[in-house]
Amino acid sequence: MKKLLIIGRVWVEPNSSAAGVRMLSFINLFQQQGWNISFACAAVLSPHRFDLQQLDIKETQIELNNASFDDFIIKLNPDMVFFDRFISEEQFGWRVQKHLPQALRVLDTEDLHSLRHCREQLIKQEKELTPKLTDPAYLYQLMQQTEITKREIAALYRSDMSLFISEFEMTLLKTQFNIPASLLHYCPFLLNAPESKQLEFEQKNHFIWIGNFRHPPNWDAVLWLKQQIWPLIHQQLPQAELHIYGAYPPKKATALHNPKQKFYIKGWIEDADKTMMDARICLAPLRFGAGLKGKLTQAMLNGTPSITTPIGAEGINQQLPWAGEITLNAPQFAHHAVNLYKNKEKWQQAQQQGFNILKTNFDYQKNADDLIQQLEQKFNNLISERQQNFIGSILHHHQYNSTKYMALWIEAKNA
Repeated sequence: MKKLLIIGRVWVEPNSSAAGVRMLSFINLFQQQGWNISFACAAVLSPHRFDLQQLDIKETQIELNNASFDDFIIKLNPDMVFFDRFISEEQFGWRVQKHLPQALRVLDTEDLHSLRHCREQLIKQEKELTPKLTDPAYLYQLMQQTEITKREIAALYRSDMSLFISEFEMTLLKTQFNIPASLLHYCPFLLNAPESKQLEFEQKNHFIWIGNFRHPPNWDAVLWLKQQIWPLIHQQLPQAELHIYGAYPPKKATALHNPKQKFYIKGWIEDADKTMMDARICLAPLRFGAGLKGKLTQAMLNGTPSITTPIGAEGINQQLPWAGEITLNAPQFAHHAVNLYKNKEKWQQAQQQGFNILKTNFDYQKNADDLIQQLEQKFNNLISERQQNFIGSILHHHQYNSTKYMALWIEAKNA
């Protein structure tokens, strides 16, 4: 039986974010393999976290810059350490490498943080969606100048394998950054197309937006909805409502609540699937971001067509027709939203296109089998593959020394 330690950047919250859903799907998959799993996190216990102890998984709250983590992993002695986001690898990877050099180190990027950061800065400059946001060569020129890119790329080299949720990001790293393909593995959401009968057009009403408010692209999208898009929709569909759901809404978000405009800030929702299923259209006007957008695959799973942007759809449909419409600006966004809301035939077609995307691109068994097969290959060839990753060994050497002494200084300062 393999022993697995997952080091989470945050606690698992499947009802708050797509990252939480993804982590829980990994945990279920690894348990199906018969692995013994432990989950550790340095974050404060969150109110919406999933109780992993229900799954017989031991949860441990660890500390940053503290030698107690060394004692913890030496005693646990896992065969594999799974880092949730590159920052977790930065913080704890050098300690794992020092005390458990034989352990397989796997990084789940969730999304390419440096790409999201770059696009956010570009939106602030351009003020609107442009083709530059999806141009790999242009993005590379911007990304290579930033510190976060250098940190994130270094974490990829230090890891034995990094998981990517988006083929766009895989292509960007291989063609522009020249990252060896042997270090990268494509693993999208592990989903199954719905088998049960979905609600009909007449049974679903209103518009929905859902997204964690702590995620900057989500807050930007809510503001765009409020200021430019929803007024155009509301003018043409005065009886329709927009329900905004998401964990951790700040006061600036709740202040947008306006019943007269049928714009409702609902906050966190316990059963996001049922709420999504009841809605007729999902609106996702994302102007920047990275990875895959869980709100959009969740809409497909619940038979709810969507209107989004090229950033929102990136990596999901690939060459298949979208489950609704993809558009660039507020007037077009509103036009497509109204048209799809009123047109039953077009709405039914969009719903079926969503199911087709799920079946074709997110087949659970195929993607799960590919991941387990790749992990087994890494276990069996770990020494030889590390010998071929000389850049990774160089970065380990420098990161170990620089991070080690900084962490020891902080630890001594805190004592």
